[in-house]
Amino acid sequence: MTDVSDWAVFARTAELKSLSAAGRDLRLSAAVISNRIAKLEKLLGVRLLNRTTRRVNLTEEGQIFYQHCTRILHEIELIETTIGTRSGTPKGAITVTAPAGFGRRHIAPFMPAFVEKFPEIRVRLHVTDRMTDVIAEGTDIAIRIADLRAYSFIAKKLASNSRAVVAAPSYLEKHGVPQTPQDLLKHNCLLLRFPGSEQFQWTLQGPEDSVTLPVSGNLDSDNGEVLLDWCLDGAGLALKSMWEVGEHIRSGALHPVLPDWSPSGHAIYAIYPHGRLMPPRVRTFIDYLAECYGPKPYWETDASANADAGKGQARGQAP
Repeated sequence: MTDVSDWAVFARTAELKSLSAAGRDLRLSAAVISNRIAKLEKLLGVRLLNRTTRRVNLTEEGQIFYQHCTRILHEIELIETTIGTRSGTPKGAITVTAPAGFGRRHIAPFMPAFVEKFPEIRVRLHVTDRMTDVIAEGTDIAIRIADLRAYSFIAKKLASNSRAVVAAPSYLEKHGVPQTPQDLLKHNCLLLRFPGSEQFQWTLQGPEDSVTLPVSGNLDSDNGEVLLDWCLDGAGLALKSMWEVGEHIRSGALHPVLPDWSPSGHAIYAIYPHGRLMPPRVRTFIDYLAECYGPKPYWETDASANADAGKGQARGQAP
């Protein structure tokens, strides 16, 4: 008799086009993945995948089976979801992807309490700065800090995301405090650079208008946490989200500058693909995170008092 779990292994391998990638996703070895697909091929009497050293591709029979397989797996999930809804107990696995820094700081710490509260839910958290394909990789929830006009997904706002230009006291003591946005052109600005990045231009919104500045500096990186470390070391000014620097502003390790000028930014969202039934476990996870962050996220509340206290220094002199 066929084992439906083997179907799920085959479907995931077909989607990722790799035995090793499917193994990592399903937490199985590549050898186990291969054996289970071979067992399925023997049962069906056809080859489903053409294997190479690096990739696997569907055969013609594999493509036909994949179409029926995914439809049936979706029906099974629908049945399980319906039963779970009636029982009132969310259950099953959730695959979540999030930006590396945000995921480590503001998602991972809440997960032990989440699974303790909902013991029948299993969380697979992938933290990566790589822009993943939510549908192709079978992701249930993607956390995005972005302009959602680029996405055709269901979205729920989890938290606001204000940003600030910050620097370490040692940098401000040595180089002075910017008094106007144009002063940033004379400072060493730490830049986030990757394909499509626009952070070599900083847009600041003032009391009456906005200004976009072509800032520059002698250090840039494609990793936001590297920029934060440099900023804490006094290497330059950085434009950072409060979820990254709120604790450092609170401790005095960083000071916001140009307090009357706010960098533009995007809120933090949980997105979910259109066309998929939202299981109770997914809705439970999203609601849980939103509750953890609250109407005003704790990373902004923690920093607000110290940021206000530092405004006088930021306007006039180095700390």
